[in-house]
Amino acid sequence: MSPTLEEPAPDSSLEALVSQTLGAETSLELAGLLPVLVRDVGEIDWRLNEVLGSTYAQLTEAARYAVSTGGKRVRPLLMAATYRALGAESIAGIRSLAAAFQLIHTATLVHDDVIDHSETRRGQPSVLRAFGTPLAIVSGDYLFIRAFELAAEYPTPIILRCGESCADLAEGEVLQEASRFDLSSGREHYYRVIERKTAAIIAAALASIAEIAAAPAAVVDGLSAYGKSLGIAFQVRDDLLDTYGDPDLLGKPLFTDLREGNPTLLSLETYARLDARHQAEFEKLFQLRHKRTRHLLRLKELTDETDAAAVVAREAEQWSERAIRALDAVADGPYRRLLERLARGASERRF
Repeated sequence: MSPTLEEPAPDSSLEALVSQTLGAETSLELAGLLPVLVRDVGEIDWRLNEVLGSTYAQLTEAARYAVSTGGKRVRPLLMAATYRALGAESIAGIRSLAAAFQLIHTATLVHDDVIDHSETRRGQPSVLRAFGTPLAIVSGDYLFIRAFELAAEYPTPIILRCGESCADLAEGEVLQEASRFDLSSGREHYYRVIERKTAAIIAAALASIAEIAAAPAAVVDGLSAYGKSLGIAFQVRDDLLDTYGDPDLLGKPLFTDLREGNPTLLSLETYARLDARHQAEFEKLFQLRHKRTRHLLRLKELTDETDAAAVVAREAEQWSERAIRALDAVADGPYRRLLERLARGASERRF
């Protein structure tokens, strides 16, 4: 029997996400919030799936498959927790907006897998592999369209912010493509990429939540800054896990960025710390368009010879702390404390 809006399906995976992100002790401390948030995310899922039906069964199937493999639903959890931190008794007022932002996120994952030729997503065949390139591209487009159908329920400024975050995503993809295989692109360029590809959409989502809650301008700005810093912390950590993570936990193979020639903070910091001879070797291997396993393992060996991993881990933690400081404008309470814990978890996560 499918869940109704009044009774969304329970989501034990969300409880696992919070436990694994925050740790068992903190998770126990905040356990009273989880049933509420599980229900909230269930409602968002219900609204999201409600708009995915198409006249063409294959497109519906591909879109729903993308949603089912499209991540851990951190964004709906963040949006629900933020709305409740601002005093909301239910998430009815943001249900469609949270679904819209999750669809935008999922659409970008589908298109990223096409660009990167990724075979898997969260341990499952990617939409690209399951349905082929043409349908993967079209299904990503379809998710964007349905997202704006949901966003259209809100005032124009929120729709415009949603659209601007999508423009940022596209710009970030272009910037990343422009710097592929180029270790001279530098830290500033790297941050421009991840601010647009990852952070902008989270900042836009949380600022929109604050506006819907009629929060003061300081709270809107604070939550936007929190979302930006959280997104950066998450991505910096993600780039570190691409080399040092557990592929079983991540649900995808390691070394994607090295293989595709995407300069990350880890590769940039490694390159900067090597002596001239090893710099030349690292750059030569990094610039190979078709890397073999031995090339990737040698790049990791060179990385291991530096303290770049520790530097990147500390930088992720600094962004998490910056996110926490941005919450000063939000009144204290259990949901704000959850947002603080999620910010710390972004730079400590293992998956």
